[in-house]
Amino acid sequence: VQLQASGGGLVQAGGSLRLSCTTSGRTFSSHTVAWFRQAPGKEREFVSAIYWNENVGRYEDFARGRFRIIRDIAENTVFLQMNSLKPEDTAVYYCAARLYRTVAYYMASQYTYWGQGTLVTVSS
Repeated sequence: VQLQASGGGLVQAGGSLRLSCTTSGRTFSSHTVAWFRQAPGKEREFVSAIYWNENVGRYEDFARGRFRIIRDIAENTVFLQMNSLKPEDTAVYYCAARLYRTVAYYMASQYTYWGQGTLVTVSS
C-alpha cells in the first residue's frame, strides 16, 4: 500500500484545512488509517485514526472537537478536516495505515504504511 498525503498549506489562525490520504495500487478495506504530526524539534504525535470497517473516529485530546476524520468509500480516501486551527497545529502531517484494527491505534509503531507528509503552517 502506497499512501499519498495532500492538502497542507498556509492558513491563518482560526481557519480550516482538509487533508487527504489516498492509496495507489490497493483500496482501503480492513485497514486502520491514522494521522500523525510532527512539529519542528518535537516527536511525532498521534492526531486521529479510523478503522475503515467501523467508521468511528478516534482523536487525541487537542484534536477532539476541532478535527474530524472522514472515511470516503467512493473516493477511497481518508480526510482530516481541521477547523479552528491554531499556530501550535503547525507541523508536517503524515497519514499511516495498517491492516486490521488495533487497540494501540495511537502508537506510530503500529502502522506499516506511511505517506510522505504534508506541511501545515498556521500563522498567528
